Amino acid sequence: MDLAALLDRITDDVAPEVGRGAVADYIPALARVRPGFGIAVADVDGAVHGAGDWLRPFSVQSMSKVFTLALVLARGDDVWTRVGREPSGDPFNSLVQLEHEDGIPRNPFINAGALVVTDELTCHGDAVGALLGFLRAESGRADIDVDAEVAASEAGHADRNRALAYFMASYGNMRNPVPSVLDQYVRQCSIAMSCRDVARSALFLARHGIRNDGTRLLGLSSAKRINAVMLTCGTYDAAGEFAYRVGLPGKSGVGGGIVAIVPGRCAVCVWSPGLDARGNSVAGVAALDRFTTLTGWSVF
Repeated sequence: MDLAALLDRITDDVAPEVGRGAVADYIPALARVRPGFGIAVADVDGAVHGAGDWLRPFSVQSMSKVFTLALVLARGDDVWTRVGREPSGDPFNSLVQLEHEDGIPRNPFINAGALVVTDELTCHGDAVGALLGFLRAESGRADIDVDAEVAASEAGHADRNRALAYFMASYGNMRNPVPSVLDQYVRQCSIAMSCRDVARSALFLARHGIRNDGTRLLGLSSAKRINAVMLTCGTYDAAGEFAYRVGLPGKSGVGGGIVAIVPGRCAVCVWSPGLDARGNSVAGVAALDRFTTLTGWSVF
């Protein structure tokens, strides 16, 4: 299969979708992002193909949650006593379920769950430092870093995440001071990467836990479980529609990125900043729909 030609075709096919949706204007720095579209595919042998704005850095936002979860699970399964694995059915920043479920978030990919995962990683040291070290090594780009402007903008508008964290702390489900966890979380979400960088960094999930240097980050079971939670929870309360249209484990971010995994074959990253009402890239979902339709690659 000529992946380069395929990605060019997909880029042309989804061009009408690029202007659709709305940017995440509740984070002022993201409200200023200009339209665009990029797609990259990294295969398990290490080759990377891309089209459009695939080398343009963007704010990874909630896609970072996949990598922090992997780093935590590489140390053991204890985090699952603090966070569930079920779809939420509510918006990603909802407070509603936490009170009904005694401060235990539904899954690690909604904001409350991701705060717990970041808290768990913080128990072992500098969470953002560990994440950056991993992403730099896997992507092969030593200059990947936090976008300071986005981090400052997000920190200034983090009242809902602050409320989530303190609410969980009231139930004893935060082990570190909330301000330090929130700082780590905001900086983690503000890391800037390109589609190429993200696709290469996520290859360990396509390789069943094996990193780009051949070492094992996760056991087969843990890698499978991350993919499973991505499929059922990775696109918030649109996970069912994403599974129906795309048929791959995926994780979106309000920066406009989506990373998807074809186990045993490749990792795919798409980016376009216009979001639907549930926080997922309009053109990105359309591109992944075309990708699985044209390749026939799916977990189903």
